[in-house]
Amino acid sequence: MTIDQGLWSRYTIMASSKNLNAPLSTTKMPPSVPYILANEGAERFAFYGMSSILVVFMTGYLLGPNGTLKPMADERATAWFHWFTAAVYFMSIVGALVSDLWLGKFKTIIWFSVVYCLGFVVLTLDHTRLGLALGMALVATGAGVIKPCVSANVGDQFGSSNKHLIEKVYSWFYFAINVGAAVSMWFCPILLDKYGPKAGFGVPAGFMIVATIAYWLGRRKMVDIPPAGPRAWLSMFDRQQSVNLAKIAIIFLFLSMFFALYYQSQSAWVLQAEKMELRWLWITWLPAQMQVANSILVVVMIPLFAYVVYPAINKLWSLTLLRKMEIGMFVTAASFLVPIWIETQIQQGGRPSIGWQFVAYIFLTAAELMVSITSLEFAYTQAPNKMKSLIQALNLLSISLGNIIAAVVNMAIANPDGTSKLPGASYYWFFAIAMVVTSVFFIPVALWYKPKDHIQDEASTPA
Repeated sequence: MTIDQGLWSRYTIMASSKNLNAPLSTTKMPPSVPYILANEGAERFAFYGMSSILVVFMTGYLLGPNGTLKPMADERATAWFHWFTAAVYFMSIVGALVSDLWLGKFKTIIWFSVVYCLGFVVLTLDHTRLGLALGMALVATGAGVIKPCVSANVGDQFGSSNKHLIEKVYSWFYFAINVGAAVSMWFCPILLDKYGPKAGFGVPAGFMIVATIAYWLGRRKMVDIPPAGPRAWLSMFDRQQSVNLAKIAIIFLFLSMFFALYYQSQSAWVLQAEKMELRWLWITWLPAQMQVANSILVVVMIPLFAYVVYPAINKLWSLTLLRKMEIGMFVTAASFLVPIWIETQIQQGGRPSIGWQFVAYIFLTAAELMVSITSLEFAYTQAPNKMKSLIQALNLLSISLGNIIAAVVNMAIANPDGTSKLPGASYYWFFAIAMVVTSVFFIPVALWYKPKDHIQDEASTPA
């Protein structure tokens, strides 16, 4: 990505006293993009580094009030993880309202990033259940509130003249997410294993502070669309807009089942890895480290899909955003066939290699590219210009709902004696079948929905 120097100068002149209120008319990449990508990479390092070790921390390192070891059972730790993840994405609704009605995206991101940082500080210093609950609550609040603002703010940097670059930048945005996630998912389990929770949570805390500073440094290059305000925002809810909002919400409702399966790679798959042979590719893996496969595969597969897979499919079948998501949902179901096979081998007394989880991640990552990246672009382009954060929040709310589904199922299948109503492979069969059924019902919905793009108006370029 190259940034035109003349454009940079015009941005600097217009932003000398305050943030830009609209994108300039240009075919070039906005100069705010590097700051956004730096922030996203560091913030994702912090979040995924912390979340990658949460289940292991809760089942192996958690302390009681008197400072003695008092870990959680696997089922309870899994439930806590999914309720936490659900809370993160539920708070995106709060972020959308705060941003669209009051603060605007930039101030919302900066202020709640501070809350985010405080959560990491608590997790680093207090390893009791109280410290865990408080730290997770602060992290869920900070991470959740900024989420719809950050992803919507990416699209705000573009006008009609350079809107053709949005898809590329959302791909780079996702690339930054996964570079940060890949590095943290590899090193944070090592830090936890060798140096304990202070290092395991402390290093991500440092990266979150860096992420906040990086975003603040880009404040004069950033397009910050003013908030609509309560009156203007409510005035947009006429009959037609309400119908459009309902239609978009229906699409996201179907996507929630994808996320119910996807986020189990950070909970159920980690616990499954503890029962597998951990020596693979001349490396003895920690159970939580195989999560890094997802981020590495995303980095590799983004250009592969953008320049090979999608163009090839497009020659045979016009590949709309909804069709991408439709295919991705079926691929998600296929990804769960691998842990089904793994669990079957374990039940028969075998100890399959953790390398088999890498195979599962190939399918899951392909599904993620088709569903998750695409849903970001879908949410932005289908949202009215003053409701970008709200629609992104609906997208993120589907992740919350998916994790609620996973948490409720795990609570419902737990027997009082510690056994499960869906033991072994039957657990994964349940979710695979649920995903197939959801995908089939999504087909007529995708045919019914008629897309309508909304892109921000451009500011006039100063002479």
